[in-house]
Amino acid sequence: MEEGIGGLRHLYMTVFLSGFASLMVIPAITDITMLALCPGQDECSLAIYLSGFQQAIIGLGTVVMTPLIGNLSDVYGRKSLLTVPLTLSIIPLVILAYSRETNFFYAYFALRTLTAMVCEGSINCLTLAYVADTVSERERVSAFGILAGFLSASFVCGTLAARFLSTASTFQVAAFTSMLATIYMRVFLKESLPGGDGTLRQPILKGGSDAIEEDGYSPETKQVYKKVPSAGDLICLLRSSKTLSQAAIVSFFQSLAEGGLQASLMYFLKARFHFNKNQFADLMLIVGISGTVSQLLFMPMLAPVIGEEKLLSIGLLLGSFNMFLNSISWAVWVPYAATLFSAFGFLVQPSIRSIVSKQVGPNEQGKAQGCISGISSFANIVSPLIFSPLTALFLSEEAPFYFPGFSIMCIGLAMIIGFVQSTMIRASPISSHKISNIISVDST
Repeated sequence: MEEGIGGLRHLYMTVFLSGFASLMVIPAITDITMLALCPGQDECSLAIYLSGFQQAIIGLGTVVMTPLIGNLSDVYGRKSLLTVPLTLSIIPLVILAYSRETNFFYAYFALRTLTAMVCEGSINCLTLAYVADTVSERERVSAFGILAGFLSASFVCGTLAARFLSTASTFQVAAFTSMLATIYMRVFLKESLPGGDGTLRQPILKGGSDAIEEDGYSPETKQVYKKVPSAGDLICLLRSSKTLSQAAIVSFFQSLAEGGLQASLMYFLKARFHFNKNQFADLMLIVGISGTVSQLLFMPMLAPVIGEEKLLSIGLLLGSFNMFLNSISWAVWVPYAATLFSAFGFLVQPSIRSIVSKQVGPNEQGKAQGCISGISSFANIVSPLIFSPLTALFLSEEAPFYFPGFSIMCIGLAMIIGFVQSTMIRASPISSHKISNIISVDST
């Protein structure tokens, strides 16, 4: 099914609509959380701990669900599995679109936690596997960058919309757009499977051995495709390639830093500079624009010249500078100026995903991307356990010394570790046949 980058237009639109719906509510959710838990206060340790708890629980669920969904998509198709997270993501948005009262906030919080276990990493994992099915290896890094660019563009547009909409209207528009994304995907997006024929190896609602054997697949092949990936399978997959293992380590530390930023930065800025919804929206708008430019312009231009390995290292190094600058913010304009470095941080994940996709064959794309997403999710479990208490401590009067941005500096150190590991990566693609044999031998 290799149609080139141009054949991904419906996938790009689906990602844009889904991202627009989920990202436009971010500037408003901090104020809603604070209003529900600590009305009238600028500092709220309960909000920080509760957000960190939610992030950890979501990460725990996605560690299990993302590799599973990625592996199942190798059998049932990317589109079929993509329907599940897109549909579930509608539910929490509808709740806050109806009301933002305290009881509805708690209902949103509970359902958002449950649905995000399936949605959080699965949409990204499945769309990346779809790109790997559709685009040749030579064009893949550019396609991953463009995909990430559309997500950043949805971030910009969603943040811009939130800047001018009321809180109630923000959630109503987000709920409607989330529904539209699901419908658009079901109507326009073609099914995709490894192997390039676009034919389902087994319908998702039909079981039994006949469906597979009628298509010409042997019982051994059926066993491989129907098997739910165990931890041993995923470890064996990582061990099959040194480059794959190194990329997984980099992904862990980058996701650890990203999760820490989510758990800490907004509460730090609210306590330090009394940021409100509109200021958050302005900051996110600048970050989104810089990320869109870097992914849609810089990545397609630079990746073929210097390679994704060097892009990865550059992104991590300059991303850490962003963290360090935020941690010592002495004026309200400093976080805005730091976004100059955050633009390069957007190059990290597309580079990692491109490196990973080249280490496996077409039949392992869903499993490999799901494995990396699972590792990122595990980092999101660990991250709030470290950074939420650290943020709450250094924003309180009980801090051992005065340094409100101490947790943000520690996040930068996590990115530096990722940078050091990234400098050791040397791409050396290995065949799908080799990996399949390793996994088969290990399983037996």
